[in-house]
Amino acid sequence: MTKKHSDFVHLHVHTQYSLLDGMIFIDRLMERAREYRMPAVAITDHGQMHGVVDFYVKAGKAGLKPILGCEFYVAPGDMRDKSGRIGDASSHLTLLSRNNIGYHNLLELTTGANLEGFYYRPRVDKDFLQARSEGLLALSGCLNGEIPRALLRGDRKAAARAADGYRQIFGDGNFYLELQTNGIEEQTRANAEMISLGKEMGIPVVATNDCHYLSREDAPMHDVLLCIQTGKTLEDPARMRLSTDQFYFRSPEEMKELFSEVPEAISNTVEVAERCNVELELGKVFLPRFDVPEGETLRSYLRRLSEEGLSRRLGEMANGSREEYRKRLDIEMEVIEKMDFPGYFLVVWDFVNFARENGIPVGPGRGSAAGSLVAYALGITDIDPLPYGLLFERFLNPGRTSLPDIDMDFDMDRRDEVINYVRRKYGEQRVAQIIT
Repeated sequence: MTKKHSDFVHLHVHTQYSLLDGMIFIDRLMERAREYRMPAVAITDHGQMHGVVDFYVKAGKAGLKPILGCEFYVAPGDMRDKSGRIGDASSHLTLLSRNNIGYHNLLELTTGANLEGFYYRPRVDKDFLQARSEGLLALSGCLNGEIPRALLRGDRKAAARAADGYRQIFGDGNFYLELQTNGIEEQTRANAEMISLGKEMGIPVVATNDCHYLSREDAPMHDVLLCIQTGKTLEDPARMRLSTDQFYFRSPEEMKELFSEVPEAISNTVEVAERCNVELELGKVFLPRFDVPEGETLRSYLRRLSEEGLSRRLGEMANGSREEYRKRLDIEMEVIEKMDFPGYFLVVWDFVNFARENGIPVGPGRGSAAGSLVAYALGITDIDPLPYGLLFERFLNPGRTSLPDIDMDFDMDRRDEVINYVRRKYGEQRVAQIIT
């Protein structure tokens, strides 16, 4: 007989991807959620979604529904206005994806927040939210949310205006007032006011715990993490800190006991979880479009360039040796075509060719790519793999599902020219620089 799922779901969780703030490792999170027999669990890291794919995959393996979300910072006015004190520059808002449209809107929101709205933190504004609200469900956030702040300063009208504004942005039934019980006196007052406001305005309430660490015993370690983030020491009485040790991944039993007077706040967590259904298509490669000459396909153009390049490389080589090279080229091309990577090779060939034509020094190639005769024929590498017995299979084979890895070295003083060429040709949104 299968065990019944618990009737509570955590909808506000900061994982290890809330850097120097969240201390919940995803593997351990899944173990704990399974232990609590939860049907689902959410990820709502601060201002970004770096951990979403990792979370999605591991939740699926654990038999849990992944609820993909983010805790946003909302600017009081225009997100491009970079003025005012840090405490007044934004309020918090928890957003969850109801469907794939909502998920893509979250991606657009986090991108805009970081590229356009960043001031102390990545921020959005209400106009930006309104334009990307489809498929999303919103919770009013922690004590730093706009509505709790207004209620705590005694401005109920401002709180009602804000609540109605968010309800209009996300649509009826897609906005919830977020209640938390964390040992903070202001939170208790805010909860009472929000319950009253919710009844008055017909806005449902939902219980969360703003989880930053997995167990209550982790609170001191989280305190150290915040010190690292802010450059403070534990001895500094003025340092930023969470004022209680209750921001952990509570059990369903604890949550139900804490919200026994507001049972709908617990049952609504399950309702929200049931409404959030995102399915990511993973393992599919999306390459920039390479435009081939008229009458050519990606495959035919790559094959022609490779054959022409190989002929130039071989020069006056005897026909017997040429045959060995042609066989190797055919074998490699079959694998490249089977794995649908002609476009990838053409894009790399294109920017390497740009560098060579403009006198930008390019390295001869290194790593497993030096085992590719196609790369040698195209001029991507300058190493003939045959005399050295270099294996193409180390570089690319049907058993390897990831993109082939071609390590390139460009002159340090002029590499920006190559990067800018790629941006201009393939689009700024298709080019990223990564760190290790």
